[in-house]
Amino acid sequence: MNNQLQLMIKTVQKNCHISDSRHASDYTLCIYLLKMREFYRWEKGHGYHDDLDTDEIGTWLSAREALWDNIEENEFSAIHTNKDQYNCFKTEQINQELMPQGYIYSAGYGPKSKAIFYLAELEQQILQDEYNIYISGKEFARDLTAPVAMSQQNNIFIRRESLHRMIWEKTVEWGWHKNKNAMFRAMNFYDFVSKPDESLDEMTNKELNSVILHEIGEIKSASELKNWRQMVMDLPRSQAEIMARAIKDLLSDAISTLPTLINNHDDASLHFYFSNFTHMRKELSPNLLKAYNSWNDNNDYSKLLSAINQSGDHWFDISRDILDLYEHHGAQCSNQIESLVNENKLGASA
Repeated sequence: MNNQLQLMIKTVQKNCHISDSRHASDYTLCIYLLKMREFYRWEKGHGYHDDLDTDEIGTWLSAREALWDNIEENEFSAIHTNKDQYNCFKTEQINQELMPQGYIYSAGYGPKSKAIFYLAELEQQILQDEYNIYISGKEFARDLTAPVAMSQQNNIFIRRESLHRMIWEKTVEWGWHKNKNAMFRAMNFYDFVSKPDESLDEMTNKELNSVILHEIGEIKSASELKNWRQMVMDLPRSQAEIMARAIKDLLSDAISTLPTLINNHDDASLHFYFSNFTHMRKELSPNLLKAYNSWNDNNDYSKLLSAINQSGDHWFDISRDILDLYEHHGAQCSNQIESLVNENKLGASA
């Protein structure tokens, strides 16, 4: 790793710290402490099974919060490459220099308008139809939030290490209660009892496909919903933003993820998908969860497919109505969006 790349990693990590300093308060205390614990594990290079010293974590946490206090008002730094310097959000230009060296960079915005950055090894590049898919491996710079994927235009960035870590966290969480739920069913397709590490790798490799399918659905739905991204950016830290993001996820998965998984009879990934069905998606589309439970009971895909088709049509129409509200009221439309969505939850029985 040359000096220029090491300098770039430091700059990206600094930008990650600035972003984290502005958004650490977004989490509840419990979630914040869990995220910080796992971020410490990543930063210090500890394995999943390593015991972590509580005192050391406490000292590290205090130092990190002190750093955040000092940099919260700082501007994000430009990224210097061998040939030039770029605004840190110029992902495409930066990657033109990085990718030939075997690395990948991404910058964008996540929930609550949080800036998200990472720099990692480029593991694989795939051209699938019109989509450029970049799968990264070891991550050298990242922030507290580590989404497993992001899409920009027709470019899809998949973070294998973040997905691997997310699945590990889900298995640990399941182990606290050992409920016979969707996660239990997904894990049953692997041998987590006698081969936990190998099973974690296998599950990660398999779920990469679902992540790609979701991002393709995101891109397809975005092409039909102009200004959606800008609208969400104008509604940060609001219930309307959370609703809009959940609706976009439901629509994207109805377009791409779920029909493909069913067509491929990929039962393991279907179970894993519903193990990650967020509270907001459950609230907005209880019919989809009912259809999943029905499929799980009788292995009949028909009701699940019907619910998916209904979900796609319904949330596309609601999305268009939400954009109409945004067009007429701008960033002041949060209350109207909340009322519209609350009146149109998809609760029909499956």
